[in-house]
Amino acid sequence: MTRLFDLDWQLLHDAFLMILAIFALFLFLSHFLFNPVRKFLTDRQSRIADDIETAQTEKADAIALKEDYENRIREIDKQAEEILSAARQKALANEADIVAKAKEEAARIIARANAEAELEKKKAADDVKKEMIQIASAMAGKVVAANIDTTVSDGLIDETLKEIGESTWLS
Repeated sequence: MTRLFDLDWQLLHDAFLMILAIFALFLFLSHFLFNPVRKFLTDRQSRIADDIETAQTEKADAIALKEDYENRIREIDKQAEEILSAARQKALANEADIVAKAKEEAARIIARANAEAELEKKKAADDVKKEMIQIASAMAGKVVAANIDTTVSDGLIDETLKEIGESTWLS
């Protein structure tokens, strides 16, 4: 028998054994190398997917927390403005109250000063009356000393009394 391409039973047998050894090696490596690597890669892929999902939920939570924080800041600003507005109104009310009290006090002081001035006027009028009475009595004494008749003395007294009456009305 002539050999085709130099194929003989030994070469075929060696080739068959080589194929069988490669297949056994492939099964061995598949079981101890490829499967653990595949498992490692799938675990890593699932971890990355979980990390991405966790990052997305944390990002959504952070955005919600940021919005809540900003809303609270706006509310605090509104409350601060309300407090400041109330404080301004209270200050204006206190200012108006203080001004009103000051005006009342000033009115009382003016009324008291007017009353004192009125009393001083009355006192001055009384002093003038007393002096006029003294003058009138001195004049009456001179009239009596000069022996003026009663009609003249009555006229002098009436004239003095009229002057006293006019001075009280003038004050």
